Amino acid sequence: MSRLSDATVAAAPAVLPAYDRAAVKTGVVHLGIGAFHRAHQAVVFDDALASGDLRWGVLGASLRSPGVRDQLNPQDGLYTLVIRDGAAEHLRVIGAGQGVLVGPEAPAVLVAAMAHPDVHLVTLTVTEKGYRLDPATGDLMVEDPEVAADLADIAAPRTAPGFVVAALQARKAAGLAPFTVISCDNLPHNGARIRAGVLEMARRIDPDLADWIAAEGAFPQTMIDRIVPATIPEDIEKLTGRIGVRDEGMVKAEPFTQWVIEDRFAGPRPDFAALGVQLTDAVAPWEDAKLRLLNGAHSAVSYLGALSGHEHVHEAVANPVLNAFVEALWDEVETTLNPPPGLDIAAYRQELMARFSNSALMHRTRQIAMDGSQKLPQRLLAGTAERLAAGQGIDALALGIAAWMKWQSGVTESGETFVVDDPLAAKTAELLAGADSDEARVAALLTLSAVFPPALAADPAFAKAVTAAYLSLGTNGAVEAARLVVE
Repeated sequence: MSRLSDATVAAAPAVLPAYDRAAVKTGVVHLGIGAFHRAHQAVVFDDALASGDLRWGVLGASLRSPGVRDQLNPQDGLYTLVIRDGAAEHLRVIGAGQGVLVGPEAPAVLVAAMAHPDVHLVTLTVTEKGYRLDPATGDLMVEDPEVAADLADIAAPRTAPGFVVAALQARKAAGLAPFTVISCDNLPHNGARIRAGVLEMARRIDPDLADWIAAEGAFPQTMIDRIVPATIPEDIEKLTGRIGVRDEGMVKAEPFTQWVIEDRFAGPRPDFAALGVQLTDAVAPWEDAKLRLLNGAHSAVSYLGALSGHEHVHEAVANPVLNAFVEALWDEVETTLNPPPGLDIAAYRQELMARFSNSALMHRTRQIAMDGSQKLPQRLLAGTAERLAAGQGIDALALGIAAWMKWQSGVTESGETFVVDDPLAAKTAELLAGADSDEARVAALLTLSAVFPPALAADPAFAKAVTAAYLSLGTNGAVEAARLVVE
């Protein structure tokens, strides 16, 4: 079966790139290219190209494996975005991709690409662990072997901050302006985080470089939103039957998409506002609403759903009890929000439930459960701390947190075992193994300062509520424990 490519795309029954791909310049380098970028930011840059501004082609870069390179380069960077909404599917071929590099294979080539005068934006989706910042202090993890290697030889970087520093160093030496660094990771203060890591690394290498980056560079905060489930082999086979060629790089997503960017740039940018991107002076209110309402509920219902045997999110929220639990969680976290103008929380909640219920996405609860130790602080713990400080109850939030704790055992309610996919999995397993009761297990996990802020972990009201929720999960199971919260 032929692959999707420049030679075969014309026959594909899909919306095709409406511009001359041969005339496109590479104006964006994206670090950590994966499904989310291809279903979100790359679509905006594709829209920019379609508008006639051909400066915004995207060079992707993997900082780990060659998997995406092997999917996309044989396809001339083309791939299909499949938008699923109930029984309807909309196919669009995205042509913004200018190829994929693999950083570990040729770091100097990637640095040179980022330092090219045509590049004005470097975007990232490397997950929180990719920033190499200590979760407790926010400082660069200088003891990390790859960070240490970058500090010793920035000419051959290994980390995301290292590649940014190396490329900015090259641009400074060439008399070029810095590019704008745009984090697209689902993290609070994402721009400030990547800026902190880059500046600290630069300062240890060359203080003058750090001063130049601080003065001339830009690291805007962002909020990004689109549900992008993992592609499975069945998706590729189904698409092959529809378009007549094989697309190894396809991605699937819901119709909804949103991108909010702080209006702070170091140089040229697309006409983001005309492309549907919201430019703002204050991203934080948007960010808090999304992290606590969408992501917090997504995580909580996924842990409860996966523990009780629901494979997909739409199946979990189809359970009336778990559906009501999500609403109860939203009732709690809504009191911690300061909605920005233009965000109707009631309408947003209604829209979120419809998105969770989209059965066409087949969004696996176990996919959302991955890397929970990295997600819990901003999704559930921040709102919990604010509720406690205000003297308010945290029953639903505590159950979501306790469900994450239960997930660390690697066993569902039916007795099925699974591998806990989390950077701290070995540590949580060690803590649980050393505890001889449920109360002791909760107490042990609360010592994880990388997850639980010490002040919150030491709050008796917090520990009591989470312990009670954990005991209820063990005694009653996830659905009944949720019922006791909502009734």
